[in-house]
Formats: sequence, structure tokens, C-alpha cells
Amino acid sequence: MDYLVIGTAGHVDHGKTMLVKALTGIDTDRLKEEKERGISIELGFASLLLPNGKRASIIDVPGHEKFIKHMLAGAGRIDLVLLVIAADEGVMPQTREHMDIIQLLQINHGVVVLTKIDLVDEEWLALVREEVREFLALTNLKDAPLVEVSAVTGQGLPDLLSALNQVAVFCRQEKKSVDYGKVRLPIDRVFSVAGFGLVVTGTLWSGLISPGDNLTIMPPEIPTRVRGLQVHGESVTVAKAGQRVAVNLSGVEKSNIARGHVLTSPKGFSPSYRLDARLFLLPHTNKALKHRARVRLYLGTAEVLGRVRLLDREELPPGDTAYVQMELEEKVVALKDDRFIIRSYSPMRTIGGGTVIDPGPLKHKRRRLEVLQMLELKDHGTPEEIIMSYITKQAALLTLEELSTSKDTIINLITTGKIKVITGDNQEYFVASTVYHQWVEKIRAHLQSFHQQYPLREGCPREDLRARFFSSLNPRLFQFLLRTMAQENIIKFSGQTMALADFVSQLGEEQQKVARQIEKIYRERSCQPPSWSELLKQVGIDENQAQELREFLFRQGTLIKITDEFYLHTVVFNQVKKLIKNHLQEKKEISIGEARDLLNASRKYVLPLFEYLDREHLTLRVGDKRVAGRLFR
Repeated sequence: MDYLVIGTAGHVDHGKTMLVKALTGIDTDRLKEEKERGISIELGFASLLLPNGKRASIIDVPGHEKFIKHMLAGAGRIDLVLLVIAADEGVMPQTREHMDIIQLLQINHGVVVLTKIDLVDEEWLALVREEVREFLALTNLKDAPLVEVSAVTGQGLPDLLSALNQVAVFCRQEKKSVDYGKVRLPIDRVFSVAGFGLVVTGTLWSGLISPGDNLTIMPPEIPTRVRGLQVHGESVTVAKAGQRVAVNLSGVEKSNIARGHVLTSPKGFSPSYRLDARLFLLPHTNKALKHRARVRLYLGTAEVLGRVRLLDREELPPGDTAYVQMELEEKVVALKDDRFIIRSYSPMRTIGGGTVIDPGPLKHKRRRLEVLQMLELKDHGTPEEIIMSYITKQAALLTLEELSTSKDTIINLITTGKIKVITGDNQEYFVASTVYHQWVEKIRAHLQSFHQQYPLREGCPREDLRARFFSSLNPRLFQFLLRTMAQENIIKFSGQTMALADFVSQLGEEQQKVARQIEKIYRERSCQPPSWSELLKQVGIDENQAQELREFLFRQGTLIKITDEFYLHTVVFNQVKKLIKNHLQEKKEISIGEARDLLNASRKYVLPLFEYLDREHLTLRVGDKRVAGRLFR
């Protein structure tokens, strides 16, 4: 971890701001009102150079109960907490509430600072020291260093810097690798600077930001451009995840941005009115949380009103945990595993917190076992298990973006044969292998049945099969799917039909007899064959059988369709073409009468025949005669 964010916590007037000033030389009380009242109202920021040479950002958060929401705005990405307790007062109400927040946000590293030791004697200090250790005994700061200081006299400050340096090492060892993916900077301050314009600040949770980058303010989805950057008051060419950043923006008005909005990569996130979450209710809350209770949710720098939908019960007792769906009154930007806090709507008290499981779910029905099992998997399952559950349930072709997972996870699943890749238009689509094999078997079974019912047909119409079994796939994706199956020699295409790869349409014994009889009639009648309806009477078969046989003879090239009722045998048609071509080479043109004599056929047959030849570009009509078309030249 290259960048450390330290947050102060503690009761009002316990000396947090004075301690920060003693450490850094920076007074984080910026507002006139803060100076007059002697308490922090807004977040304050300072830079601290640790003894090991690493630079840390200190967020000085307000301690007064009325300003707890500002404390929450700064606590979202704190790596290390300075829990400040005044030696002359000891543990106080906001000390306890801040500690609850530290617990709920799982800030596991910190230094406990007893301030104002110059105001008490050693006997009193010993009592307070014992009280603090007892208070911390059941918290995640139970083993944190406890340092006694006086910001006024400077006593203990070197010890505090040494303790911070030591804890920072543990933070660095346990901190997850810095996320340089999509930009996410929850905004905690918005202001204008003369000569520069709009500036927003926050801790960069993920990604890299550079001047010139095009970003988006979410949830309002306002596009903006980065004009400049500062980290610790110094201009930089790139800001990295984990740093406190001031971003100078263009193309957006101050009135359109507020604390709680998020500066993100364009289309990097999908703001939502719902969150699936695992919620823990603090043990010392005085009553159970009822289904659809109205609460205040704090996530990142956002404070949003909403209701808690308990999915498996009517109320959540203190000290218990449950899967819930948060229904919010405003959209929030979240990712899986984000931590959040909830406070009661009125009176405002911190009552619990939890972890985001799904940042953009559909509305769930309550008391459904499958819903709870799905949430359990999303909560505790590996990335591979979560993706397999989702992709199997969806039974669709999904892109990497739609799966919202890493390429490495997909590669692992492909390598192990759990996911099938379908390609098309230079895009990869993914489907669970089990689902793909089910699709293959479904198509194979349908085609086998189709071939048995229609053995003379070339295949089943593709669109009919899509409409019957794959209506959720658009024609383009369905085409990609079929192409993959064709490449695997499962099926084959012909025009708009498809068949099993090893299927060959062929005549049965009785059909062969009828076909030979039809061929004989068409060859004998030459250019004056019977109409199809007349033919059926001669051979004595019904229309349904005849239709299948006729289409087969067309595909085989045995018969040539001149009109709906007028067909010629291929041998006869080739003779006709040769006679007409020879005549045109000699005479340059031919009339209907000349063709009638040449072919020994009546006008009834010659006229539709020439119209067919015209369509096929073998002849070209000029007045009452025909000349050679481009295919006869």
C-alpha cells in the first residue's frame, strides 16, 4: 500500500483538530463557524510525513452528534484510525458511536490517543487508561497502541508518530493491492477557486486520474473533463487509488454536484435505487429493526434515505444479522463488498451496518428459499462460484461487461470447461457449458424429429426453431450460436434452413417409384407438360405427399419451376435453352411464333417460358421479340 489514509474519531472537543495541527502544522478547522464554536463541523484534511518517509492523508472528522453524518462521509476509505479520547473526560457518547462506526466499517488498524494529559494528574490518568482498555476489550482496536499526548506541550507526540509508523506497516502488509481499474472518487467537498473554477475533493477509491480525462458525475450522469489535479496541495500529472485528491473540473456547474456524488469513468458504474446486503444490527440498539423500517444509509460520502426490506423475517433483533434489500429514495453508486452504515430515521442514531452483496438487483420476493440461497452464494462464494450460479440461471449469451467480473475469473472457468465461448463480430459471448450442452441436445432432438417427419426437406427453418426454443436470443446471437455448433459438426446450414450434420434427404422405396413415374411423364411431354394438379391425378398421390416430393425434385435439380403450375424436366429445359441459343446466334432475334414452331409447343407454354428466360437473363424482350440476354451472349 503506497498511500495511507488516517481518520480521526472521538467525542466532540476531545482535541482531535488540535492533535492534527500539532502533528502536521495544519489547522483543519476551515470555517468561520468552526473557529467561533471551537468544534469541527465539516471534514478537514491535512498531510503527514511519517518517520518511514511515507506520506499519509489525515481526515479530521467532526465529533459532535449533529455532525456524525460528516464523520461518516470521511470514514468510507480510512485505513487507520486515530481514536482520540480526552484524559479529563474519558469515554463519552460520541466515542462509543464512532467506535461502532469503526467496527461496522471494519477499520481494523488504529492508534488510541489519550489527549489533554496536561490537564490531569497521574492518578486520574491511570483510571482513564483502565476505562479505555476496558472499553476497547471487545472491539477490533483491543490490541491497538495507546499513546498519551498533550497537543499543547508536545508531550508524547514523538511516541505517537512512532506508533503510527508501526501500525502503518501492518496496514501495508494487509492492504489489498491498489485497484487501478475504473475510476471511483466519492465526493466529500465541492467548491470554486478563483481563476480555476470548480473543484471536488475525495479519496480516490479506485483507478487513475490524469488531466484531460473525460469522467462522469454519478448518479446524475453529468459528463465532465479534468482540468487539473492536486494531491496534498501539490499539482500532479496522475492521481492514484488511495490518495486524497482535489480535482479541477470543467463542463459542469457547482449547483449540479453535491457531497455523495461520485466521480467515475464514463459508463463505469450503474447507479441503483436498490442494494442487496448483509445487515448487522448493533447489540446495544434499544429495539428490533422492523421490516420496511425507514433508515438513513451512509455509503461512501452519500447519505440516502431508504427502507430496509427484511427478506426472511418481520423484524431483526439487536445483535443479529440478516440478508436484506435496501430500497432507496435516491440512486447510489456501489460495488459488491462496499461497507455501509445505517442510522435510525428519527432520532438519528447509528444502529447498524453491513456489506453490499449486489449493487443493482431486481426486486426480490420475500421468504423465498432460492433468493436467500442466491444471496448466501453471492456473499460467501468464490468469484467463480458466483459467476457460475448467475450464468447458469440466466441461460443466455453474456458479455464480460454483462457478467461484471474479471477476465481472469472467466479464463479460469473456460480452462476448467465450465464456460463455453461463442464468438461473433469480434466479440466474445459466454454461456455455461451445461446450458450449451442442453441447447445442443434440444436442437438435436428437434432436428431428429423434424427429419423423421419431413425426410425429403433440406432442413428446419432456423427462425422457426429460434422462435420455438430460443426467443430470448436475438437473431444475431442465435446465428453466432448456430455457427459454433456448425463448426463443431453438430449441424449444417443451407440457406435459411438447418439440419443435423449427418442428415441426407433421400427418397423411400415407394417415393422413388413415384418420382420415376413423374420424371417419365415430364420427359415424354417435353415442352407441353401437364399442370401439377393434372399430374397428381395421373400418378394418384395426395397433395401433402406430392408437395414434399415436388420440393425435393426442385432441390435435386430434376425439375425446373417455370410458374406455379408449369414445370419442365431439367433435360428438356437444357434442350430448350440450346435450341433458342442456336436460333439467336443465327437470327439474332426470335418471335413467339418462331419459338412455338421451334419447340413444337403452343403459345400457352411459350409465353411463360420466355418470361422465365427473361427473368434469368437468358433472353431480353425488345418489342414483340427476344434477343440474347447477358447470359446467352
